[in-house]
Amino acid sequence: MIRLTSDFWVSAYLTRLRLVDIQAFVVVRGDSTAGSILVKVNTLDGKGTVFQRSFDLMTGARHWIELVTGDEPMIDASIARQRGFDPDLWVIEVEDRDGRHLLDEAGFIE
Repeated sequence: MIRLTSDFWVSAYLTRLRLVDIQAFVVVRGDSTAGSILVKVNTLDGKGTVFQRSFDLMTGARHWIELVTGDEPMIDASIARQRGFDPDLWVIEVEDRDGRHLLDEAGFIE
């Protein structure tokens, strides 16, 4: 399977969100070729969730999993720890009161 570069995937994701009027922006730009991506969903009430893509070694499948949910300061601290481990990490922030992120739609799982 051909893998998309991180830069290309992020660009496509932001475009898809804009098409349905969901605000999103790049908080941290990681490695353009192979940087991991975190998606922070901010519900604009001081809470949110962070998702990361997970790879199943047994099946080769990729899934978006919930990394952390809670108050925004706790979420931001978790992201800061992840950035300490991975300097190539991308962080995308999605702002939506309903918590929409579209990661569970076809095309964003793989």
